[in-house]
Formats: sequence, structure tokens, C-alpha cells
Amino acid sequence: MSILGKNLMEPEPTLLPPEPEVVESLATGEEPVDLAAKHPTSSLVWALLAEEALDAGYTVEGYAYARVGYHRGLDTLRANGWRGQGPVPWEHEPNRGFLRSLAALGQAAAAIGELGEVERIGNLLHDCDATAAEQISMLRS
Repeated sequence: MSILGKNLMEPEPTLLPPEPEVVESLATGEEPVDLAAKHPTSSLVWALLAEEALDAGYTVEGYAYARVGYHRGLDTLRANGWRGQGPVPWEHEPNRGFLRSLAALGQAAAAIGELGEVERIGNLLHDCDATAAEQISMLRS
């Protein structure tokens, strides 16, 4: 069912609130490891830590950081109206920390052979935003 081209069966996109202190601190060169203690609810900080660990070959540490970012992101999504489904658009910059944590979790799960988790995470990432995996890949290359 639609009205004026809008699908009434699809939930509204969830748009997370900005984290200006985190973004500003990162822009001025503060390290994610230092920001994690100051902003433990920031998925972006945990995503950055996960990506750094995975890039350095620290798979288990990357998995742990990504898992924290994922769970912090779920908490924030739910607090902002998300009910386990519906768009979490990449183009809304504050959503990117959660999406990056999710992608890093999938990467780490693949590295340790947790195939069921890889599939679940891949499906969730795609359901949140079908372009997110490609966007993250371009960002990280």
C-alpha cells in the first residue's frame, strides 16, 4: 500500500543523533582508544578501533571492538525508534558508526570461521542500507 509514492508498510528510516564531540576530537587527532573511555556509547569510536585492529591482524581484538560498537549502536538505534527493522541510511553520517561496526563484525566473524554470524550480519547490513557495504569498502580502500 502506498500514498503518493510512499510505502506505508516500510518503517521510516532511523536517523541517529550527531556526535559533534566525537567527530571534533577525531578531526583534531585524538586517538579512538582515548575517546572510547570518554564516549563509550559511540559506535563510531568502536568501529574505528575494530578497523584498526583488523587491519593490523588482531582479529580477536577487532571482533571484540566491533561487537561493542554493534551493541552500542543497537542501543542507540532502539532509543531512537528503531524496532529491529527498517532503513538505517548510510547517507546520514551519524549512522555510519553503527554500519561500520556491523561491517567490521562481519569481517572478524569471517576471519574466525563464524559463518552463521557472517550471513546474519551481511543480511542485517544489507537490510539497513543496500549500499553500505560498498560505501564502507570504498571508504576503507
